[in-house]
Amino acid sequence: MARAGLTPARIIAAAAELADATGFDSVSMSAVARHFDVKDASLYAHVRSLQELRSGVAVLSLAELADQVGAALAGRAGRDALLAFANAYRSYAMDHPGRYASTQMTLEPDVAEKSAARRHAEMTRAILRGYALSEPDETDAVRLLHATFHGYVLLERSGGFSHGTRSAAASWESALNTLHFALSHWPSN
Repeated sequence: MARAGLTPARIIAAAAELADATGFDSVSMSAVARHFDVKDASLYAHVRSLQELRSGVAVLSLAELADQVGAALAGRAGRDALLAFANAYRSYAMDHPGRYASTQMTLEPDVAEKSAARRHAEMTRAILRGYALSEPDETDAVRLLHATFHGYVLLERSGGFSHGTRSAAASWESALNTLHFALSHWPSN
């Protein structure tokens, strides 16, 4: 059995590919070992546990998502930034369902600190600056955006929008226009 070339990065990348192909819940040491045609034990020299493997996929995925969103946001503000962020987020989630699912796992604090999770929060707050929200409204708006984006993606991926005559893409656009309106007319507390 060929063991040459196994590294933590290659193992995590293979696990991310597996997550997209068969679902994040199907990522196991055995499945990744089969990908490399090695025994499970060969992986443990590079990745200590299934938790570390799955956390690695989450960290990789958060970085990829942050890069994609960051590139889409470049030079945009206000409504344009909101749309760019949302569309990049949705595109990543639809193109990489297993990796996206990994971004929702709870990471250990030391792993989370090193991940791109903070970049996501900073980018979200950056687009909200165009709406001039102050605290606690900004935090409420961050949560509204995350709930809308995440909820929409989950429903769309599970076929929740397959009925009816209106496309999911058209409803997505309507939802984003509504979010822009809500953010532009945020009620004062």
